[in-house]
Amino acid sequence: MDKKYTIALSGLNAIDSPGPGVAVARGLKEAKSFNARLIGLIYESLEPGVYMPDLFDKIYQIPYPSAGIDVLKARLEYINEKENLDLIIPNFDAELFSFMKLESTFKQMGISTFLPTIEQFEERHKINLPEFGEKYGINVPGSKAIFNASELNQLVSEFEFPMVIKGKFYDAYIAHSMDQAHVFFHKINTTWGLPIVVQKFVQGDEYNVTGLGDGKGNTIAAVPMRKQYITDKGKAWGGISIDNKELIKLTEHFISQTKWRGGFELELMKDKGGKFHLIEINPRMPAWIYLAVGVGQNIPEALTKLAMGENVIPFDKYDVGKMFVRYAYDMIVNLSDYQTISTTGEL
Repeated sequence: MDKKYTIALSGLNAIDSPGPGVAVARGLKEAKSFNARLIGLIYESLEPGVYMPDLFDKIYQIPYPSAGIDVLKARLEYINEKENLDLIIPNFDAELFSFMKLESTFKQMGISTFLPTIEQFEERHKINLPEFGEKYGINVPGSKAIFNASELNQLVSEFEFPMVIKGKFYDAYIAHSMDQAHVFFHKINTTWGLPIVVQKFVQGDEYNVTGLGDGKGNTIAAVPMRKQYITDKGKAWGGISIDNKELIKLTEHFISQTKWRGGFELELMKDKGGKFHLIEINPRMPAWIYLAVGVGQNIPEALTKLAMGENVIPFDKYDVGKMFVRYAYDMIVNLSDYQTISTTGEL
């Protein structure tokens, strides 16, 4: 392969709600159309991707989104001077807005991105999902954003128990009583702040679709899976690729109507009547993206090619009945590496 790209990406953590970064990196390393030199962008020194030299050639610490866009811009200018980046792939919801705001700046620096537009990012927010569903003709459970725990008491008649309490970026809990609802409200508020989203609970089976839109309304990739094993935070720890024409049709409708640009994940519930309800849209590749790679649709590779202005032929098939099972793997690393990244912000 003659083509070589230097790609920076984030999301290298591996907590009970893992980031997509390591899975995206694996897809990029397995690309058949180019060689990838990968630069890891981290927020904390103990993110496992830091200690995976087989995947990442260099690691840099970047400021938290709360530090502001100017601080992030300055740090990325420094990293680009050192590494001459071709592409940046951010993988956390909470950081996406900052990276989208800097898109034109990156372009001047010679760095490509392939992100949703700010309008696309904003309208699919959890607090805007009911309006999103109405606008695009997609079935969405009722929900409401609240700013005070006292508002929970007023929602009982409208939502009933159980109800889902969600953070604006991450975390979701099923509350079976008012006491639980208040506990979850304060727990999420402490971590992610306001507003808190209260959503009607849909009883049924959980399904996810990951895919890639070209920004013109065309579906480049779409892989649906059914969750087989779910953590207490509702995260898929195991899943199986499925053949479901209705999910593919729904995904193609979502992409064609919104002209979605970039990777995404649709989270859905299938009720007892067989009806799908869209409960969340994540505006980036999910942590289970490697399942898509494993069944024949290397979405990280295709996203990179789109970002670099290459022609990409849409995937038209994938392997059905392939499973992913997540696991913990203890790495033995040098303390000196931890000290280096902690003190210098580079490794």
